[in-house]
Amino acid sequence: MKKITFILILVLPFVISCKKSTPEAAREPILEVEGKFLYEDDIEKIIPPNVDKKDSTEIADSYIQKWVTDVLMYENAKRNVTNQKEIDEMVEDYRKSLTIHQYQQKMIVQRLPEAPAEEDIKAFYDQYSDQLLLNENVIQGLLLIVPEKAPKLSSVRSWVQSGNTKSLESIEKYSLQNAISYDYFGDKWVSFTEILKKVPIQVEDPAEFVSTRRFIEASDSAQHYFLRIESFRKTGQVEPYEMAKNRISNILLNKQKADFISQFEKELYNDAVKNEDVTFFKKK
Repeated sequence: MKKITFILILVLPFVISCKKSTPEAAREPILEVEGKFLYEDDIEKIIPPNVDKKDSTEIADSYIQKWVTDVLMYENAKRNVTNQKEIDEMVEDYRKSLTIHQYQQKMIVQRLPEAPAEEDIKAFYDQYSDQLLLNENVIQGLLLIVPEKAPKLSSVRSWVQSGNTKSLESIEKYSLQNAISYDYFGDKWVSFTEILKKVPIQVEDPAEFVSTRRFIEASDSAQHYFLRIESFRKTGQVEPYEMAKNRISNILLNKQKADFISQFEKELYNDAVKNEDVTFFKKK
């Protein structure tokens, strides 16, 4: 490969090898340092597709320099670090922890449901609702934005004010041809602050605004805005169940995992003692 040959010209003057080793027969080596080989296919793996020659050369050159530096640093460290036994113990502890963690996760996937039952989520919500309080005002409704010169604005105004099923169907059809944007959130809760970012109005008291207004109409030099507030919850009130559901599900799932691991470890220990797999030596 031409690009790798070019890289070698850049890097080889900085590589000093003091060991003689044999590269793998089936692979094409690029360089060797401290008895470690970097191969052509290693470089090919890190070169993104469809990059030009200059960029691929820079990427490969940087990778080679880092690879050589890592090898040299590691070999120098091994020769100069005196607490190798302590490092080996730390590595073994990490290996043990990682292996146990992987095993635990496998057991969890096999034995626990993917999500808590709906009745458990609802029970948690009912029990701890006094702790599930909103830190912002949220609303349900719709926001329709149309050009300032859009047709049938009086009809649109009436549809948005009504908000019944027939009016929503009319808005849906109208928006396909005339709306700049149409956001229906009558079936989910959204942040009132985020909605205000889309509408050119000033609101001094958001909590009072959402609790007293159901229809808001505004315009600027280019667009007309229609906002309907169907439902609202104010800051400090209990978070709607629909909003809290996913968070509660994660809380319950994490608790189920912790309880499962704790019980599994307890049973593992008790079984080992019962089956005399553990030998206790009496102290003199």
